[in-house]
Order: sequence, then C-alpha cells, then structure tokens
Amino acid sequence: MALASGSLAAALSLASAHAATMSASPFGTTQAGQKVEAYTLSAPNGVEVTIMTYGGVILRIMAPDRQGKRDNVVLGYASLAEYEAKSRANGVFFGATIGRYANRIAKGRFTLDGHDYAVPVNNGPNSLHGGKDGFDRRIWKAHEIARSGNKVGVALSLISPDGDQGYPGALNVTVTYTLDDQGALGIEYKATTSRPTVLNLTNHSYFNLAGAGSQDGIFGQMLQIEAHHYTPTDSTLIPTGEIASVVGTPFDFTTAKPIGRDIRLANAQLLMAHGYDHNWVVDDSSSPDGLRHVATLWDPKSGRSMECLSTEPGVQVYTSNFLDGSDSGNGHIFRQSDAVTFETQHFPDSPNQPNFPSTRLNPGQVFQSRTVFRFGLHESDGK
Repeated sequence: MALASGSLAAALSLASAHAATMSASPFGTTQAGQKVEAYTLSAPNGVEVTIMTYGGVILRIMAPDRQGKRDNVVLGYASLAEYEAKSRANGVFFGATIGRYANRIAKGRFTLDGHDYAVPVNNGPNSLHGGKDGFDRRIWKAHEIARSGNKVGVALSLISPDGDQGYPGALNVTVTYTLDDQGALGIEYKATTSRPTVLNLTNHSYFNLAGAGSQDGIFGQMLQIEAHHYTPTDSTLIPTGEIASVVGTPFDFTTAKPIGRDIRLANAQLLMAHGYDHNWVVDDSSSPDGLRHVATLWDPKSGRSMECLSTEPGVQVYTSNFLDGSDSGNGHIFRQSDAVTFETQHFPDSPNQPNFPSTRLNPGQVFQSRTVFRFGLHESDGK
C-alpha cells in the first residue's frame, strides 16, 4: 500500500534520524582567490566530522561524553585565514592530509634506481611532511559520495605533477572520508604514479578526548598501543635503523597507562624529542579486511574513547611537544601536552633505510591505505 505524502516524509525523516548524513557549506576564500568548501558528516550518536578542501584538513570532530555532552576533540583554528597563515608556519599541520612523504627524510635526499633526488629541507637538516609546499597547502577537488551501506562520505582528489617538491612521477591521489551510522571515521588513500617514486600519506589530527580546550591536557588520558617495538631516532629525529623492543622502556604501552606516566623520565629518546615523537611498529594482527588494531585512547573523566585501526605498518605518536603557548585558535592557547597524534604511516626515512618496509610506488601499481577512528565511551576510571 502506498504511503500518503505526509507519511512518506515522516518515514524518510525517521530513517535519516538513524542514519549518517552529509552537508556542504562554504568555508571562505584563499588569499589567491580560490574558494574552499567544508563537508560535515554526522552520525546519529552525535559524532560529527568536518573536513575542508584546503589541505584536506579535518576541522573538527564532535563527540559526546558519558553525559551526552558533545565537544570538539581535535585542535585547530576557526578560520581559513588562520590555517593559511599559521598552521604550517608554526609547524603544527593541524588536521591536515600529509604528502607526498609524511614524516622525515634525512637531509632531504634519497636514491631511487640509481638516481639521486633532493627534496626541500624544512625541519632542521631534514625534510618533513612533504617539504615546504606539501599536500596540506593544496586545494583538493571534492566529490560527494552517494550513501553506500551504512556510510556517507566525501572524496578529495588532486594531481601532483612530476617533480613536485623534487619527487619523481606525476601522482594522482584520492583521499576518501566516510562516517558510518555508528560514528566511525574512515580515511582511505589511493594513488597512482607515472614514474617510480616514494610515497607516504597520513592525517595529522591532534586529539584530546577531554575536549580541545581542556586545561588538563592529555597526560592523564589512558593509552594502549598494539606495538612491541619502535624505531629509535638520532638527535634530529631520524630513525637510526634499529627496531627496538619497548620492554623496560617508557615506550611500552602494550598495557594501557596514562600518557604522562613516564614522559618526564630521564630517557635519551624522550629528551631529544621533548616527549613522545616516535614511530611504533604495529604488531601484525590484521583482520580479513587488512586492518590492524593500532591504539586505544580514553579519557577517564569524560568517558570518551577512541580506537585507531589501520592497514599501515607504523604509527607516529606525537604528544604536541613543540606547542609552546605562542599560538592560539578557537579561543584557546596551544601548549605542550594539549593533544596527541596518531599518524598511521610507513616508517620515517624509509627511502634511506633498506631494512624498513618499502615506500616505493611503481607505474601500474595502486597505492592503497586505510585508517579508521572509532569513537565511543569507556567506563573504566583508568586506575
């Protein structure tokens, strides 16, 4: 029997109340006159994610606490002008899509098939996060995705020409953001190249499950990392090549502990990085879809929790060590310990480290990577 028009509208409204939705809105114009859009993905449980086309930046992630109060759980700025002027200049990369090469390449140099390549040095003696004009500064082209199964989403794409920032090969990249009906955020990366190249892509969101403006920082939040090894670094944060056990070190998060419990220990690795800024080697425990359980973070006070899963072999956990209180956004001063990143990726400096998993991409191959952040509630008091 056919529904009356009023009944049909009510049925559609009821269905949408139990399904994730997407909306788009303008987010300003760059100094060069390019228009930027923001896409908001909303789940029925109150999780809401907003992404903009400038830098593929995650602007905000709203998540409810155990009382149902929602708060933004990632650091960032309020306006496009601030992102253009401050995010890269201050070395923070809030929420950005990072490429061509996430993390560091020693001295901005690598060799591929006998050819030496030089990429911009922008972090002491090294290249960081794609160089001086990485993917975090590009305008991505957005493509709305029709609802599929229990997900809504938006795909952002760009073409990086051959020689961009010194990297070989014309690169065609797509990053797809999805939110399912349960509030799980998926980020899927795909890329192809016209010449052999190296590639490492990630997202650089800064998480604080107590809320981006929390006065308590993240040192009391509980973290478990599914990794029994990590890659120690030299004084410039380039891996030494060693894959070291975390046992008996401050880097052992195989059992959940407060992030700040060991961070002030007189450990050479912590001293060089001013805290945690290291790559953990994720344990090989992938599911049939290739996802590995990377980490679980929860805030005992609010009850908010987040699980990170990824197909990548490593994760850079960074405790915002270089936020020094000289910058602010959304009414809050950014300072050390305000947030923690989970940059799922291949290992830093892999093109110069033959014992690390390869980041090489050849013509005819498709680079694919997937990361999922699941938001929920954790009832433990953390003790």
